[in-house]
Amino acid sequence: MSETTGASYAAAGVDIEAGDRAVELMKEWVKKTQRPEVLGGLGGFAGLFDASALKRYERPLLASATDGVGTKVDIARRLGVFDTIGHDLVAMVMDDIVVCGAEPLFMTDYICVGKVHPERVAAIVKGIAEGCVLAGCALVGGETAEHPGLLGEDDFDVAGAGTGVVEADRLLGPDRIRTGDAVIAMAASGLHSNGYSLVRHVLLNQAGLSLDARIDELGRTLGEELLEPTKIYSLDCLALTRTTDVHAFSHITGGGLAANLARVIPDGLHAVVDRSTWTPAPIFDLVGRTGSVERLELEKTLNMGVGMMAIVPEESADVALATLADRGVEAWIAGEITERGEHPTGAELVGDYAA
Repeated sequence: MSETTGASYAAAGVDIEAGDRAVELMKEWVKKTQRPEVLGGLGGFAGLFDASALKRYERPLLASATDGVGTKVDIARRLGVFDTIGHDLVAMVMDDIVVCGAEPLFMTDYICVGKVHPERVAAIVKGIAEGCVLAGCALVGGETAEHPGLLGEDDFDVAGAGTGVVEADRLLGPDRIRTGDAVIAMAASGLHSNGYSLVRHVLLNQAGLSLDARIDELGRTLGEELLEPTKIYSLDCLALTRTTDVHAFSHITGGGLAANLARVIPDGLHAVVDRSTWTPAPIFDLVGRTGSVERLELEKTLNMGVGMMAIVPEESADVALATLADRGVEAWIAGEITERGEHPTGAELVGDYAA
């Protein structure tokens, strides 16, 4: 009589032992993100955060956000570089949270893979942990899911969710904005994590450029440029709220500068941003020129060199710029708030970019 081997989880493509090894490898990085309010360690069913720390607030408002990094993960996969994509994830989540003036508290991540490669997963978590340190938040937990049959062995995606807190009477947003306010732009580190479907289509598919190719105008390889981590502005924005009277922030992500800025402009007012106040980095021109992409299409897809904007009273602009300069953040006055008038939207770009 012959013996048959029954089905197993491993035979179906899920390696529990590899997942356990990945957890062990990532523990040291998660530990580096801990805040005093975090209880317990990695491995529990839920992350614990001591909410009694919020007693110092009169009326604490919790802010929550969730996001991913889109098709930028394809660049990381192709290059075999996995320890920077986590910075992008933290930036996408925590810089949304800080827009309302909230202090980032903690976040969780979700990593979905076709096959668990423990060192690769640990490298991704390393980047997330480093990003959390830059944002001032704790990484309190996460999930690594193996999806054989749905994803290829080298395919993966990442997502995360975060929580922050702000005092109710310090909540930032449209209600604070006034005519005459200055619009301050903070420089992006590059493409950040939006518009990569367009960028990949133009540069890799249409033009057939290699990620290993050195591009003179970029001063490095195309892959290095495309994988440049998203700048994390959370602590810089919070520093601004301590030194000056910030009325609002706008995180420039999917949809471009004008559309994201319009999200925080109240009815009746209008933000005018002057393109001549900055020169977009060469990567934006490379995408536009190579793909014959019209300027308006670029501007509604990419950040064009601005990752975050702050709206402050005109008399506070110099202090705001000095604060950002002290923190090593390149920033400038890019526009102002005016009456809406006949303008159909809350924000617009005018003029031409500086050469």
